[in-house]
Amino acid sequence: MIAVYRRELSSYFSSMIAYITVGLLLAVLGLVLWVFPDFSLLQTPFASIDALFEIAPLIFIFLIPAFTMRTFAEEKQAATLEILLTRPVTAWQIVLGKYLATITWLFIALLPTVLYVYSIYQLGSPPGNIDLGQIAASYLGLFFLGSVFCAIGVFASSLTANQIVAFVLAVFLCFILYYGFYFMSRLAAFTGSLDALVESLGIDFHYHSISRGVIDTRDVMYFICLIGLSLTWTWVSIEKRN
Repeated sequence: MIAVYRRELSSYFSSMIAYITVGLLLAVLGLVLWVFPDFSLLQTPFASIDALFEIAPLIFIFLIPAFTMRTFAEEKQAATLEILLTRPVTAWQIVLGKYLATITWLFIALLPTVLYVYSIYQLGSPPGNIDLGQIAASYLGLFFLGSVFCAIGVFASSLTANQIVAFVLAVFLCFILYYGFYFMSRLAAFTGSLDALVESLGIDFHYHSISRGVIDTRDVMYFICLIGLSLTWTWVSIEKRN
């Protein structure tokens, strides 16, 4: 597994894909937080970084599938997956190694955004007048959210040899799991009786719960279970080719 992890991580940073995706994330978040007037922190009377955690999920829905679409699709297209499966490594170790490489990229991508937090920290009156505890919880929720999207992206990539198809499928699944249950709970059939239950099935419900600064074990277990299911389905998809 470690060999697969190192191989995958090396392939990310030996090409431009990791640098481009990290650069896009920082550029879009920078424009939203400092330039666009509807979200700009310079236009608000309070020192708050909440806009980052509001817009980041929408960016992740498109950015993470664009990064993970090559995980298995490229291996299939180049016919190297069969070679990899003949090595003394199990299908589960391959899946886990590739997934760990994607969340390592995710951690590296989020790390520079701490500069935005430091800027808000200094802009407070007095400096430091922000809730660092809530920000830390929001970062944890954002990392869990990105980890789920990475698992979904890896699963979508394992289903096809076409990277574009993998990207579209991953975007669709991420969008449905994040926004779908919220919109479904607003349907008349669920209003008043099952709306809270249906909404709680969506990722956004648990993400915003953690972002409020309360780390509930139920929210953490939800993310872990969703990651586990996605990786298990990926393993089943790869094991069929073994």
